[in-house]
Amino acid sequence: MLRELTIRNLAVIEHVSVSFHDGFHVLTGETGAGKSIVIDALALAAGGRGSSEMIRHGSDRADVEAVFDLPSGHPVWETLGRLGVEADAEESLIIRREIQVHGKSTARINGQNITLSMLREVGEHLVNLHGQHEHQSLLRTERHLEWLDQFANESILKDKAEYREWFRRYQDVLQERKELEDKSRQGIQMLDLYRFQIEEIENARLKPGEDDSLEEERRKLAHAEKLAEAVSESYDLLYGSKGLAAVSRALSRLQDIVKVDPATLEPLVEQLQSAYYAVEDASFQLRDYRETIEFNPQRLAQIEQRLDLLFGLKRKYGETVEEILSYQEKICSEAERFENRDERLRELEAQEQSLLQELTAKAAKLSAIRREAGQVLSRAIVQELEDLQMNRSVFEVKLDQGPLTASGSDNAEFLLSTNPGEPPKPLAKIASGGEMSRVMLALKAIFARIDQVPVLVFDEVDTGVSGRAAQAVADKLSKLSRHCQVFAITHLPQVACMADHQYEISKAVSGEGRTVTSVRELSGEERVEELARLLGGVEVTEKTRHHAQEMLTLAQRQKNA
Repeated sequence: MLRELTIRNLAVIEHVSVSFHDGFHVLTGETGAGKSIVIDALALAAGGRGSSEMIRHGSDRADVEAVFDLPSGHPVWETLGRLGVEADAEESLIIRREIQVHGKSTARINGQNITLSMLREVGEHLVNLHGQHEHQSLLRTERHLEWLDQFANESILKDKAEYREWFRRYQDVLQERKELEDKSRQGIQMLDLYRFQIEEIENARLKPGEDDSLEEERRKLAHAEKLAEAVSESYDLLYGSKGLAAVSRALSRLQDIVKVDPATLEPLVEQLQSAYYAVEDASFQLRDYRETIEFNPQRLAQIEQRLDLLFGLKRKYGETVEEILSYQEKICSEAERFENRDERLRELEAQEQSLLQELTAKAAKLSAIRREAGQVLSRAIVQELEDLQMNRSVFEVKLDQGPLTASGSDNAEFLLSTNPGEPPKPLAKIASGGEMSRVMLALKAIFARIDQVPVLVFDEVDTGVSGRAAQAVADKLSKLSRHCQVFAITHLPQVACMADHQYEISKAVSGEGRTVTSVRELSGEERVEELARLLGGVEVTEKTRHHAQEMLTLAQRQKNA
C-alpha cells in the first residue's frame, strides 16, 4: 500500500505530506482546488512524464516522495533485484522523483539513483492510474492477449512455456538456415581461404607455449659467451684464495681465541660458519651451471628461424600460439559447415517442417485454452457490468488467427456492446464517457486480483454517471478496495460517502499573495460538512447536513453488511 506521499513545489502545492491507509480513499474539493495535482504527483513517482512547467513559480525544482509498504511476495521485489536495485522486503520502499527548472529529472529508490525507464518498470507494479481518457494497459489492444493469458492463469502457463521453448528452437533453425543460404556464394570463396589457412597452421605443428620457451632458449644461446665468462669468474672468486680460503682462515683464527670472550665471539663464529657453507654451496652451483652452458650457433639459427615462422603466423591469426590454435579450431568448424552445407540444409529443412508441425499443434492448443478463458472472462465482465447498471451489455473476447509468434498464433481484442441489437465494437470506440468509466471499472474489478498492483487511482471515474449508476460505481469501488488500495477523485456524494477515508483538497491565498493548495484528512463533522457541500453546492443547510449524515450512516451499514 501507499503509506505516505510528500509533495514539494509542484504547481500550486508548496509543501504537502499526507498519510494514507488501507481501503477506499476519496479526494474531494472545489473545482480547480488541485485534486488532480495529487494524482499527477503519484504519477511522477510511478515514472510518469514530467516537465519544468510543473514546478511551482519561483522555485528551482519540484520533488515527490512516495513511501510504499509491500508484502515480501510482491513481484516488485523481483523486478528491483533484476534491475540491480538493493531493497529489503522487510523495509519500506521509498521512491523520490525530482524535476529541476532546466528540465532535468532524477529518480531514486531507497536512495539509489535509477533511470526513468527503470522507474517506469517498477511503477507498473505499484500504481495503476485511470482517468477519463487514459485507461492505460486495459485499453491497449496489443496487451489484450497478455491480459487474457493472465486471466487464464494456471491453465495456460505450462502449455505456453512449452510452446515458447519449441518456438525458440524453431527460430534457431530458421536463423541457421538463413545464414547458410545467405553465405552460400561467399562461402565458396571463404572455403578456399580457410583450407589454405588450415594447411598453413597445420604444417607449422604448433605447440602451446613453445614461443615463450623458444625465446628463453634463444636468450641463453645468444649470450652463452657472456654467461660462461661471468659464471667462471664468479666461481673463481668464491672458491679461490680470496673466497672460501679467506673465510676459512678467519674462522680458524676466531676459534683459537673464542674462549677469551665467548659472549662476543661465539655468535661471530656461528655467522662465519653459516657464511662459509652458504658460499661453498653457491660456488658448487655456479660450477655445475657452467657445465650446462651451451655454445651452439646452429641451434640458435634454428630457433631464430622457428620464431620468425611463429611471428608470421601471429601477424595473421593471433597474438599467441594459443590464439592461433583457437582460430584454427574455429575455421575448421566453419570449413566443415561449408563443405557439408547441402547436407546440413536438408537436415534443417526437415527440422523446420517437423518443428512447424509441432508448433502449429501447440498453438492450436493455446487457442483452445484462450477461447475457453475468453468465454469465462466475458461472462464475468458482463456480471460486473450488470452490477454497474449496464444491463443487457455484451462483452466478447475476439480471437483472430495470425502468423506464429512467441505467444502463439492468436491476436486478441476486447469488444463491447452496451445497446441491445448493436454489434460489439472495440473498447476504444465506445463513445459514452459514463459507459467507458464503468467498463473500465468492471475490467479492473476482474483484473485487480491478477496483476497485484497495490494502488489503483481513478480520476473522476464517475464522470457521466448519476443516480443508481453512481451508487453502483461507489459499491464497486468499495468492493475493489478489499483487494487493493483505491483512490478516487469525485464530485459525487454517492461515491464520497462509501469511502473509508476522505481527504479535502482546498486552496487559499497566503499572506504573501500566493495561491497555496493543502490536503487534509476529514473525520467526524468535517466529513459531514464536506459531503453536505457536495450535496447542496454553495449553500449548506441543516437539511443537507442531515442528509449527509444519513448517507454516511447508510454507507457504513452497507459496507458492514
